[in-house]
Amino acid sequence: MQDETGAVETRIMDAIAAATDLSALEDVRVAALGKKGEVSALLKTLGGMNADDRQRLGPVFNQLKIRVTEAVQSRRATLEAEDMSRRLASETLDMTLPVDADPQFEGRIHPVSQTMEELSAILPAWALTWPKARILKAGFTISPR
Repeated sequence: MQDETGAVETRIMDAIAAATDLSALEDVRVAALGKKGEVSALLKTLGGMNADDRQRLGPVFNQLKIRVTEAVQSRRATLEAEDMSRRLASETLDMTLPVDADPQFEGRIHPVSQTMEELSAILPAWALTWPKARILKAGFTISPR
């Protein structure tokens, strides 16, 4: 049984090391530690063993589970760091550069302001003037006399 445990551990550790992305690593984790995984199957066999075998192999299986869990966590951290460095290298952004004037993001004149400007341009042609209001300090306007 110990030889089988060693073979299972070698197979799982090789699969963890061969995982190139997070989804492949998750597949390996589920295949090893999931409900129907290899390590879980070994742990389920403990129930059918006699007390001496259970006492001898239980810690071995639990240590296998701990080693596999730690290997998965370590590989996940490595893959996440590689992914982050790859993203940082491809998504370079220099915050000190000026922003390009993209017409989509330029400001627009408010429709009321635009109408007032158009009226200010049209009224003198008809010999009319645009009333200039006096502004109080409180922000209210007073119509001219």
